[in-house]
Amino acid sequence: MACATLAFPASAQTLAPYKDDLFAYPAILSSEGDTYRVVDYQEMRDINARDQVPERRVQGKYVSTGVRKVQQDLVLKLDVGDIRHFAVGKAEGASVIVLYLHGQGGSRKQGVDDFTFGGNFNRIKNLMAANGGLYLSPDFSDFGDKGVAEVAALIDHYAAQSPGAKIVVACGSMGGALCWGLARDARAAKRLSGLMLLGSLWDDGFLKSPAFKAGVPVFFGQGSKDPVFPVDKQQAFFRSILAKNKGYPARFVRFETGTHGTPIRMTDWRDTLNWMLQAK
Repeated sequence: MACATLAFPASAQTLAPYKDDLFAYPAILSSEGDTYRVVDYQEMRDINARDQVPERRVQGKYVSTGVRKVQQDLVLKLDVGDIRHFAVGKAEGASVIVLYLHGQGGSRKQGVDDFTFGGNFNRIKNLMAANGGLYLSPDFSDFGDKGVAEVAALIDHYAAQSPGAKIVVACGSMGGALCWGLARDARAAKRLSGLMLLGSLWDDGFLKSPAFKAGVPVFFGQGSKDPVFPVDKQQAFFRSILAKNKGYPARFVRFETGTHGTPIRMTDWRDTLNWMLQAK
């Protein structure tokens, strides 16, 4: 199993390994340095052979459920309203904070489901818990201005509890509208150390946003057969970022033959977060 490895300066913040052998990318079919990679994806191997019950329950070796001991289902009462969310790890003094924002029809529960999506949510939970970090999976009202305001307020609250933490927001599918909304919000953009778009949409307005001007790293994971957000359009948007600034910290991973949910299942959290923590 091939996996691109990155070398970081000794001073860079990095996450310690967690089941890397199981979650590393399969063979890299082609690449443009570390900026663009085409990853081999096979449904029979990466779903059917990985899951005990396809798409419903991954094999036990992929998960460690002891992390539930540091998982809480909370309600935060803020000026923008009550925000229900799961929090996993250190609520205060966290080294890094990662948020997952679900797509249409989802809820805060999706981001903490240990067994779906190949156990990948269990992995990010364990990565945060083991590295002194905090993982958040919230509900929000919509994918527009109100939802952006709610997520921004949630970030403000936890950033105040962990003033030294780097903050990365991962957005699945339609949740990407919130990622781009945060990028346009000057206050929120200052707090961001990375945005992850997982099977998600594009936003040409990002090129004029405070987050772009601040050089916030952006990761794109996209299935080549995504029927909702076509890979060609997302790749074109990715290329437009580099055309605007050829040194911009942006990465694209294309999962060949993957569909809409493939990036949520297959994206290597540790590889991506370590790059972002080093870059920003």
